[in-house]
Amino acid sequence: MATSISQFYCPLLSPDTKPRVKQYPPLNIPKFSPCRTKIPFFKETCRQSTLKYAFRSFTDLLTEHVNLLLGNLDHVYAPLLELCATEKALLQGQQIHAHIIKSNLAWNSMFLNTKLVFMYGKCGSILNAKRVFDKMCERTIFTWNVMMGSYVSNGEPLQALEMYREMRFLGVPFDSYTFPYLLKACGTVEDLRCGAEIHGLAIKGGNDSIIHVANSLVAMYAKCNDLSGARKLFDRMNDRSDVVSWNSMISAYSGIGRCIDALGLFREIQKAGVAANSYTIVAVLQACEDYSFMKLGMEIHAAILKSGELLDVYVANALVAMYVRFGKMTEAAVIFNKMDEKDIVTWNSMLTGFIQNGLYSEALQFFYDLQDTGLKPDQVSVISIVVASGRLGYLLNGREIHAYAIKNGFDYNVLVGNTLVDMYAKCCCMIYAGRAFDKMPNKDFISSTTIVAGYAQNNCHIEALELFREVQMEGMDVDAMMIGSILLACTGLKCLILVKEIHGYTIRRGLSDPVLQNTIVGAYGECGTIDYMSRMFESIECKDIVSWTSMISSYVHNGLANEALEVFYSFKETTLEPDSITLVSILSAVASLSTLKKGKEIHGFIIRKGFMSEKSISNALMDMYARCGSLDNACKIFICTRNKGLVLWTAMINAYGMHGRGEAAVELFLRMKDEKLIPDHITFLALLYACSHSGLIDEGKRFIEIMKNDYQLEPWPEHYACLVDLLGRANHLKEAYQFVKSMQIEPTPEVWCALLGACRVHSNKEIGEIAAQKLLDLDIDNPGNYALVSNLFAASGRWEDVEGVRMKMKESGLKKNPGCSWIEVGNKVHTFLARDKSHPECDKIYQKLAQITEKLVREGGYVAQTKFVLHNLGEEEKVQMLYEHSERLAIAYGLLGTAKGTPIRITKNLRVCGDCHTFCRLVSKLFERKLIVRDASRFHHFEDGACSCGDFW
Repeated sequence: MATSISQFYCPLLSPDTKPRVKQYPPLNIPKFSPCRTKIPFFKETCRQSTLKYAFRSFTDLLTEHVNLLLGNLDHVYAPLLELCATEKALLQGQQIHAHIIKSNLAWNSMFLNTKLVFMYGKCGSILNAKRVFDKMCERTIFTWNVMMGSYVSNGEPLQALEMYREMRFLGVPFDSYTFPYLLKACGTVEDLRCGAEIHGLAIKGGNDSIIHVANSLVAMYAKCNDLSGARKLFDRMNDRSDVVSWNSMISAYSGIGRCIDALGLFREIQKAGVAANSYTIVAVLQACEDYSFMKLGMEIHAAILKSGELLDVYVANALVAMYVRFGKMTEAAVIFNKMDEKDIVTWNSMLTGFIQNGLYSEALQFFYDLQDTGLKPDQVSVISIVVASGRLGYLLNGREIHAYAIKNGFDYNVLVGNTLVDMYAKCCCMIYAGRAFDKMPNKDFISSTTIVAGYAQNNCHIEALELFREVQMEGMDVDAMMIGSILLACTGLKCLILVKEIHGYTIRRGLSDPVLQNTIVGAYGECGTIDYMSRMFESIECKDIVSWTSMISSYVHNGLANEALEVFYSFKETTLEPDSITLVSILSAVASLSTLKKGKEIHGFIIRKGFMSEKSISNALMDMYARCGSLDNACKIFICTRNKGLVLWTAMINAYGMHGRGEAAVELFLRMKDEKLIPDHITFLALLYACSHSGLIDEGKRFIEIMKNDYQLEPWPEHYACLVDLLGRANHLKEAYQFVKSMQIEPTPEVWCALLGACRVHSNKEIGEIAAQKLLDLDIDNPGNYALVSNLFAASGRWEDVEGVRMKMKESGLKKNPGCSWIEVGNKVHTFLARDKSHPECDKIYQKLAQITEKLVREGGYVAQTKFVLHNLGEEEKVQMLYEHSERLAIAYGLLGTAKGTPIRITKNLRVCGDCHTFCRLVSKLFERKLIVRDASRFHHFEDGACSCGDFW
C-alpha cells in the first residue's frame, strides 16, 4: 500500500537539501495502466469538494495511478495548492510542498513554484512565499505578479513597491495585472507621487484604457486623497459599464465623508442602467452616515428586500451598521436575528451600537452571547466591552476582559491600552489604571490625556499635575482636553496660582477654544475669585450655553445667588435656550434666596419647555419648593413624579425634616423601604436630621443601628454629629457627652460644635467648656464655630476669654458672618443687615418697626430678653440691638409692602435668637399674618402666636 500524503509534512526545504524523515519509508510506486480520465476528474474534485476529500482522492491516485501522475504532476499538484490557498490551509499546503520536494520530480517546475508562491501568499506566510520566489531560476510576469500580490494582501505595500523598482531595474515587462497590485500599494501608503509615476507607465504601455487598470487608478487617486484626480479619470472613462468603476468612486466619496457626492453617484449608476452589486450597496449604506440620511437608507433597505435576493453577510453588516448610526437598535437587532451567517464584524457592529446608545448592560449580555457562538472576540470586541464595563463601573468585568486581552496579546495595542486605562479610571481604581498605563509598550498622546484625566477626576490631583509635567518634559504636545483635566486638578486643590499659571499657558500656546474658556471660567469660580471669573466670561466672544451655565453655577457655589439670577435673566435675553443643567443651577439659586415667586416663574418656564420629565429637574424643583417654605408644593412635585429615584425620596425626607415634620420623614422612609429602594449615607443623614429637629430620640438611635447592621453603612462624622445634636437639643447632655467619648473615630469639629450648641442653649457650662476647648484645640477654620465658643464665654460673662477667641479668629484670617435677612417683595429680593440703614425706604421701615414693637409691648406683653445679646453692653443698648435685628427689619418691610392676609417669607443666614422667635410669634398673632422664617438650621412656620417648631430648635 502507498503511504498517505499526510505523513510527508516537513519544513520548507531547498532543492539541494534532502528531507530528513526517519520514521517514514519512501513512496512505493507500483506500475498501473494509465487512466487519463482520472486527472480531469481530480481537478473537478479539488474545485468542488472539501480539502479532506481532495486529499483522500490524491492518496487514491498515488495508490492506483502513479504512472499517470509522473507525466501530469503540474495538473495534479496545482489544483491541490489552489484549494489550500482558497481554504488558507497553510499546514496542508506545506505538506504538498514537502511531497513535491521529496518526489524530486517537480521541484524545479516554474508553474508549480508559482503556485506555491500563490498558496503561501494567500495563507499569510509571506516569508515562505519569498523563499520559494528567490530560489526560482526562471520567472514569468505571472510569478512576479503573484509575489507582488502576496505583499499587498499581507499588509506589506512597501515591499511591493520595492519589488516594482527591482522589476524596472531588471527590465521585467509589466502586464495589465501588475498595475492593480502596484496602484493598491501606492494607495495604501498614500504615495501619490509613486502612483502618478505608475500611471504614466500604464499610459505608456497602453494599459490605462483596460477597465481593471482604470478602476485601480481611480481607487489609487481616491485613497491618496486626490478626489479631483480620481473624478477626472472616472469622467474620462469611455466604458463605464463596469460596476467596479462606480464602486471605486462611491467608496472614495463615502470614505472621506462626502456623502452627498456618493449618493449622487448612486443615483447616476441607476440612471446609467449599470447593475449594482453588493459592494455598491455596502458603499452607499456607509454613505448614509447620520440620522439625516435615515429615510434614504431605509429606501435602499426596502429596495434590497424588494429585489428578492438573499442578503449576503457584507450587505447585512452594512445595514446593521447603518441602523446603529441612526440609533435604531431595534431595527439593527431585527436584521441581526434574521442573518443566517454572522461574522465577527456583525457582532462588533451590534456591540458598538449598544455602546453608542448607552445600552451598556445589553452590551455585556451580548458579549456573553458572542462567546457562546464559538467566535473569537477581536480587538474591536474587547474595546467595546471594556468601554461598557467602565461606564457601568463594573471593575470585576473589566479585569476579566483585561485578562482576556493579555492572554490574546491585545493589550499591546495602543487603542486597547487606552481603553483599559479609561475603564479603570471610571471604576475609580487609579492603582490599576496607573499599572495599565505603565505596562503599555507604545503610548500615544491619547494615553497621556486619558491617565491625566483619570487622576484629576478621581481626586488624585497631585498625581495628575506630576504626570502633566512629565508630558511637558518629554516635549509632547498638549491639547485643550488635557488642559481641561489639569484645571480640574487645580480647582480640586483650590490653588488659584496654578489656575492662573495654566490660564497663561493656554494664552501663550493659543489653546483658548470655547470649551477651554468655559473650563477656565469654572476654575476661577471654584477658587472663589469672582473678579477673574467675570473678566474671563466677558472675554468670551461667542458664549454658548456652557459659558452661561458656568457663570450661574459659579455664583451659586460662592453664595452669590442674586448675581446668579441676574446672569440668568441676561441669558434669557439671548437667542440661546437653557438646558436642564442651567435650570438645575438657577433653581439652586432660587432655593438659596427662598424667593418663591421667582421659583414659580422658573417652574412655569420648565413646564412650557418640556423639561418636567427629567429626574434632575424634578429633584431640583422639589428641593426649591421645600427650601422656599412651600412644603405643600414640594409634596405635589414628589407625588406627581413617576419612577422616583433615591435622590427624590431623600430630598423629600430632608424637606420634612427642615420643616419640623420628623414623624412624616420617618413614615416616608418606611414607604421607601417598601419600594425596595436601598438607602445610602445621605438618606440616613436626612433622616437623622429630621429626628433631631423633632426630638425623636429613640428613632434616631434606632436608625444609626439600622444603618450599620442592616445596610452595612459605616456612619460618617456628620451622622454622629446629628445624633449628638438630637440628644443635646432634648437636654440629654450627659448622654450626648458619653456618646462623643465612646465614638470609635476621633470626634470632628462638627461633633463638638453640636454638643457646644446644645450646652449653650441649656446653659450647661461644665460640658460646654470641655466642648469649647476641644474645638479650639482642633484649629478650626469655620468662623461659625469660633462664634459659638465666643458666645458660650459671653453668656458666662467671661469677656477676656471672648476677646481671646476673637483675637485667635483674627489671627486665622477669619471673619464672623454678619446676621443677614432677606425678603422678596415686588419681584425683588431686599436684603437687610442688623442696624441696616442702606435701604431706600429706611425711614418708613424703622417707623413701622417702632409701631410693631409698641403694639407687641402693649397688647402682647412683649419684654425684650437681653440675655440673647452676647456683648459687654448696658441693658438699654442690648434692648436697642435686639430691636434692630435683621429679621425684624425684614418683617417690618414685609408688612409695609405685601397685601393683608398674605404670608411673609423671610430667610436668615444665622440661627434665629430666642427673643426674635418670641417677636415673630407675637407678630403672627397680633397682625394676623403667617410668617415663614427659614434660619440656618430649619423652617419656622409662625401662625396665630404659635410656631411649628414647638419652641424646639
